[in-house]
Amino acid sequence: MEHRIVGPGPYRATRLWNETVELFRARMPLRKHRCRFKSYEHCFTASEAVDWLHELLRNSQNFGPEVTRKQTVQLLRKFLKNHVIEDIKGKWGQEDFEDNRHLYRFPPSSPLKPYPKKPLYQRDVIKFPEWNDPPPGTSQENIPVRPIVMNSEMWFKRHSIAIGEVPACRLIHRRQLTEANVEEIWKSTTLSHLQRILGLDSLEEVLNTKLVNSKFIIHNVYSVSKQGVVILDDKSKELPHWVLSAMKCLANWPNCTDWKQPMYLGFEKDVFKTIADYYGHLKEPLLTFHLFDAFVSVLGLLPKEQMATEAFQICCLLLPPENRRKLQLLMRMMARICLNKEMPPLCDGFGTRTLMVQTFSRCILCSKDEVDLDELLAARLVTFLMDNYQEILKVPLVLQTSIEERVAHLRRVQIKYPGADMDITLSAPSFCRQISPEEFEYQRAYGSQEPLAALLEEVIVDDKLSNKEKKKKLKQFQKSYPEVYQERFPTPESEALLFPEKPKAKPQLFMWALRKPFQPFQRTRSFRM
Repeated sequence: MEHRIVGPGPYRATRLWNETVELFRARMPLRKHRCRFKSYEHCFTASEAVDWLHELLRNSQNFGPEVTRKQTVQLLRKFLKNHVIEDIKGKWGQEDFEDNRHLYRFPPSSPLKPYPKKPLYQRDVIKFPEWNDPPPGTSQENIPVRPIVMNSEMWFKRHSIAIGEVPACRLIHRRQLTEANVEEIWKSTTLSHLQRILGLDSLEEVLNTKLVNSKFIIHNVYSVSKQGVVILDDKSKELPHWVLSAMKCLANWPNCTDWKQPMYLGFEKDVFKTIADYYGHLKEPLLTFHLFDAFVSVLGLLPKEQMATEAFQICCLLLPPENRRKLQLLMRMMARICLNKEMPPLCDGFGTRTLMVQTFSRCILCSKDEVDLDELLAARLVTFLMDNYQEILKVPLVLQTSIEERVAHLRRVQIKYPGADMDITLSAPSFCRQISPEEFEYQRAYGSQEPLAALLEEVIVDDKLSNKEKKKKLKQFQKSYPEVYQERFPTPESEALLFPEKPKAKPQLFMWALRKPFQPFQRTRSFRM
């Protein structure tokens, strides 16, 4: 019984429904049954349907082994209501399916659910300031700006400050970024990351981008405690004190030797019921109604755990801060309860892990409109959240760094040199491709040295420069870029070959130079007596 993996994308819940219906109708074993002294061909009992479908769902990567038999019965009730199955008398439309020996069959045709039509929303595009945008209330000279190829001459002009020649220049400022610009950068970049991870051409069919609040994203990134939990500005939106105390009690449940143990039997069950009642009466699920399709779409990435974690990280950034805080505290409590071996059973009919999923799945994820698989999808999502909540509810550092660098780039100034009839505009990359440490070291070592080496060679072979000017430029280059200069001239002899000394003229030889040098008069002994 193979269940095809339904990947991320729009209408994933509907696609899962159709996939399950087709597989159930095609492979459910049918045989002859007798009921009240009458035989019925090509039918099955309710219990047989529950057994077969439960096994199918548990072995499917779309739902997982956490699916319970009770959830399978609920799904078969919806099958009966939507005329996927009918009883042997042809009755359908009611959710009165029970796990018993009652006989059911497939109708001649079982229409699949059509994909809903959702209006496409157009995003309001905010124009970011360009280099040639004048500040408000001032005028600026019109400077032609167009991209060109960086050659050695232009590179020499750009590095003239470093090598000692500083011509007159002026700084061109962008128009100052407004708060709305920064918020739009956070929103657009965050949604672009999510779209890239999901592999979709557009997010419009899984998410109404107009409902995404950029202030929520920024608050969830920067207003956090040391433990990574969101800090709320409005304290009225905090969890009630009694709920928070109950959650701390179960999350930090004492062992048997602790004096803080409960005073009566079943105390822990009453505390758990208090927490469950509060979360069960929330007006909206923690993941909100308008993000339902986005989270369901991310469930298609669960076979690729790392990608699913990154997508969930971004989706959780879109939540209102109070919802994100409640989700963080709830998931931490659920995970600690499941790992606490000293915790008494909170329910006689379910294990602790299954109880956590069944109790809180609907208050975490559900659809505003009726979705037939929302219970199964919510259970699948909560199970993954509970196992990976520490990583999922962290701020994605790659996204944060990318946006901060983007904002810093837009706030930089540009240098305009006189005499240049054109300039270069360098657009900041939207995303960075991750490279290996070896490739990074290579690019850092050689990426900027190649243009500098070309500039050095251009100075060397320039015949228009006199030897004096050339030596001056080379000396300045050596001072600014000693590594590049050392690679070109490894030894003093190689540098000396660039400026060969002119041969000195030999002095002329005179005949008198060959004679014996002049000897001073030496006094001799007098012959006079």
